[in-house]
Amino acid sequence: MSVTTDRDLDDEKTDGEEDTTSQEEPDGTEDSAAEDQQPEDSASGDPGPEAGNRSWRRRVLAGAIAAVTIGAVATAGYLGWLLWQQNQVSRAGEQAQAAAVQYAQILTSIDSAKVDENFDQVLDGATGEFKDMYSQSSVQLRQLLIDNKASAHGVVVDSAIQSESKDKVVVLLFVDQSVSNTSVPDPRIDRSRVKMTMEYVDGRWRASKVELP
Repeated sequence: MSVTTDRDLDDEKTDGEEDTTSQEEPDGTEDSAAEDQQPEDSASGDPGPEAGNRSWRRRVLAGAIAAVTIGAVATAGYLGWLLWQQNQVSRAGEQAQAAAVQYAQILTSIDSAKVDENFDQVLDGATGEFKDMYSQSSVQLRQLLIDNKASAHGVVVDSAIQSESKDKVVVLLFVDQSVSNTSVPDPRIDRSRVKMTMEYVDGRWRASKVELP
C-alpha cells in the first residue's frame, strides 16, 4: 500500500497547470499565415491604378489603329476613283481624235459628180454651230462645185489633242488637200491646219466647231 505525501500532491498540481497553459496558448503559425493571405486577397480584389492605365492605353491604341485603317481605305478608294476618271477621259480623247481624223478627211474631200452624197456625209458628222453654218452655206457651195467641176482629196498627216474631257475634245489636225477644177486642171496641194471641236452627242463623236487658225 502506497502513502501519498504532501510533496506528491504539489507535483501533480504543477503538472496539471502546465498542461492547461500549453493548450490555451494560440498557434502563432496560423496567425502568420492568415496575415500573409490578407494582402493577396486585397490585391486580387482591387486592380489598382496600373491596371486602369493599361486598359486605357489598349483602348487608345485600338482606336488609333481603326482610324489609320479607315483613312487608308478612304485614300485608296479616292485614288482609285481618280485613276478611273483619268482613264475615262483618256479613252474619250483617243476616240474623239480618231473620229476627228476621219471627219477631217470627209470634210476636205469632194467630188462634183457626188456632191449630194458628200454633203450628206459632212452633215451626218456635224452638230451644233458647225452643222447650222454648213447647212446654210451648202446650197451655194453645191452649185459652185458643180459649175467648176471641182474635186478635192484630203489626207490628215498629223493630229494632236489640245484639250479633253469625257464629252468634249479639241483636236488639232494638219491636212494635205489635193485640189483641181476647170481653172486649175492639174491638182495642187494645199496644206491646212484645222482646229476641230468634237462633242459626244447621241452616242457618237461629232464636230461642233471647225476653225482654220
